[in-house]
Amino acid sequence: MTRILDKHAPLKSTTRRVGRNDCRWLSTEARDAKRRCRRRERRYRRTKSTADRLAFQAERKAARDAITRSRSDTISQRFSDVAGKPAATWQAVRDVLHRGHRPVYTDDQCRTLAGGFSQYFTDKLERIHQSISNCLQQSSQPAFCGRRHTGPTLSQLSPTTAAEVRKALTTTQLKPSPVDVLPTALLRSSVDIFAPVIAHIANLSFSQHRFPSAFKTAQVLPLLKKPGMDKEQMSSYRPISNLTTVSKVIERLVLERVRPHLLKSPSYPRLQSAYRSGHSTETALLHVMNSVFAAADDKKATVLVGLDLSAAFDTINHDVLIGRLEQQFGVDGGASSWLRSYLTDRQQFVKLGEHSSDVSRCVSGVPQGSVLGPLLYTAYVAPIGDLIVSHGVAYHTFADDTQLLVTMNSSDAAPALNRLSNCSAALRLWFLQNDLQLNADKSEVVILGSAPQLRSAAAISTVDVAGSTLQVAPKLKSLGVTIDAHLRFDSHARDVARACNYHTRALRHVRSLLTDDLAQTVACSIVASRLDYCNAVLYGAPAASFDVLQRVQNNLARVVCQSRGRTDARPLLRSLHWLPVRQRVTYKMATLTFKVMSSSTPAYLSDLIETATPARPLRSSDAPLLSVPRVRTELARRAFSVAAPQTWNSLPTDIRSCPTLLTFKHHLKTHLFPHS
Repeated sequence: MTRILDKHAPLKSTTRRVGRNDCRWLSTEARDAKRRCRRRERRYRRTKSTADRLAFQAERKAARDAITRSRSDTISQRFSDVAGKPAATWQAVRDVLHRGHRPVYTDDQCRTLAGGFSQYFTDKLERIHQSISNCLQQSSQPAFCGRRHTGPTLSQLSPTTAAEVRKALTTTQLKPSPVDVLPTALLRSSVDIFAPVIAHIANLSFSQHRFPSAFKTAQVLPLLKKPGMDKEQMSSYRPISNLTTVSKVIERLVLERVRPHLLKSPSYPRLQSAYRSGHSTETALLHVMNSVFAAADDKKATVLVGLDLSAAFDTINHDVLIGRLEQQFGVDGGASSWLRSYLTDRQQFVKLGEHSSDVSRCVSGVPQGSVLGPLLYTAYVAPIGDLIVSHGVAYHTFADDTQLLVTMNSSDAAPALNRLSNCSAALRLWFLQNDLQLNADKSEVVILGSAPQLRSAAAISTVDVAGSTLQVAPKLKSLGVTIDAHLRFDSHARDVARACNYHTRALRHVRSLLTDDLAQTVACSIVASRLDYCNAVLYGAPAASFDVLQRVQNNLARVVCQSRGRTDARPLLRSLHWLPVRQRVTYKMATLTFKVMSSSTPAYLSDLIETATPARPLRSSDAPLLSVPRVRTELARRAFSVAAPQTWNSLPTDIRSCPTLLTFKHHLKTHLFPHS
């Protein structure tokens, strides 16, 4: 294919000047208007006559109008090109609102940085492995073994078809990769030609139990771990692997064969919410907060610990992973051989500009940016759930984020903290025995509860976690949500408001260039999405927290409607068909309840609600109510086990009996909109 492209479409090198005044979006009309304006300006400066001044002012106004129309048309065209593609729309919105300029490096700087990043990533893994080896020399305890697999095994990867490959190319999100020989757009546009070819390659790979070696080299892109980190420090970056599109398509085919088998295995962690249908960061946080609110109702405070791992995906031991898949998940035979071939003999290099580092071998880990990597990591750390429960500690995990929870009152604080200390120490040892490093010093601890419970726990200023003494913090950030000790979520509301206001101000600068529909699309995609992220955990929060977020939405509505700063926002929200923040929380809680009831997923939320059994037959039996648990405190009413039934039971019967999620959402918004 490369030879054919070189023959009919050979590569050509061009030189283009890129700077702050890069105006490729200017139309021919706008460029001509600028030239006429400059000519009139030079004439006026030469003659200083009144006629030339008036002519110059007229040409200047015409040029400004032409430039504005050109920029507006370009933005509209860009959004129309990415219509129906959420990821591309998100990127287009960011480029329009925050048109930044990346730093430009010289050839020598690119060469130095590429080699420096490659060496840093390699040295970091060597330091971690050496630290793990030194720690293990001081311990002789046997490794904790998880439960063994019982039931059917997965020995072979079933053949694929051209239709399955066609579906993978057309319906899944495939990002362009810099290591691609063929552009992703070409694969999509010529899917009928390439689907049989890729299917043939995949079937050869499955039958020979070998992953193609041509797809084992990744181009690494260093990306900041978190916004705001020091860009000058290499420790602020994580290596993201760019793989070929064909490689990711084959991985996706394998994922469709391996994932159902792993999810059915009893060894798969029930409280792992990452990379599973129906599970999300929001469902994970709802489960954690339900435990916190339930403990508060029992007059107990909750100690929440957020654990931190070093380069978790990059330090996975391949032999241990294959052994775990065989013994605890029943993946053996040809399927196990294919996965071993996929993991081993991989290489990577860092490329910046036109310069690439030397190729280095990957002796451990799964590629960050791959399709199979997240599922393999989840299987790798599956035994920690049984280990944590064996110490009498509650937990929840999302990928490599692990939260530990213990409840206590003034009389049993010491035993609870001892359980937490012993559990975290055992967890640290298990991670070490499996080539993972737990950063106890970077972990965080917060004590949650009502005001009386926090006063009784005020004497606890430090907590022992994995052998390190950690200070109790006033708040903890988990999965993008800031949880404060008093459970007011006011810190989270301020963080969300700060991020939303930043984007709202940027939208105000370009609002005149956007149509009304386009402005609303931009507002919903980059600002309203932040207001809606995990907003179900705000159910029942104090009014002050909602007021902060409501002011954000009001300002956004004024910008979209091009209204003055003190205009009443309620008519604007109604014209935009936007529910206020409090009603959006109710909408999210009702929607999650519908999903949990209709699919029983996730199981840990489904177990928290149950259908109310009437004493006698009722007309509403086809749209049943939920049983509302009795609680003693207002704080406990915010738990999902209470909030979900209350929200569900408050809906009319015709909404509760909707057959599909789409119909339910439509009728639910219609029901909530007049009350807002």
